[in-house]
Amino acid sequence: MMDIIKVSANSRTSAVAGAIAGVFREHGRAEVQAIGAGAVNQSVKALVLAVSYLKERDNIDVACVPEFVDVEIEDKVRTAIRFVVERREVAPSADEMEELDQLDLSPEPDEDAQLEQTPETESPDPAAFP
Repeated sequence: MMDIIKVSANSRTSAVAGAIAGVFREHGRAEVQAIGAGAVNQSVKALVLAVSYLKERDNIDVACVPEFVDVEIEDKVRTAIRFVVERREVAPSADEMEELDQLDLSPEPDEDAQLEQTPETESPDPAAFP
């Protein structure tokens, strides 16, 4: 089971970013949880760093999806923000799309021309088979 990375207002952003990248590399996703404005601020800064670490060092594109979660702390229910970090499917670039469009515009080979180029063979004589 993957641990949730819990961030406080006093957390070092670079340490949290390293933890996010490490957990993501190991598990293919990471979850970061924060309660309070200061903790959310540190989380967002750490996420920005982690995204760049993963992109620059591992060529991995990720997306961070925030969600509200209720957590129980000392018999009290508090609302936290959890950021789910997952691999992002990257859309083709404009150049790649243009190249794909060019492939679509290429003329289809003419079936009749292919048939004309194929040498005709004689059909076997059915009487030759007992």
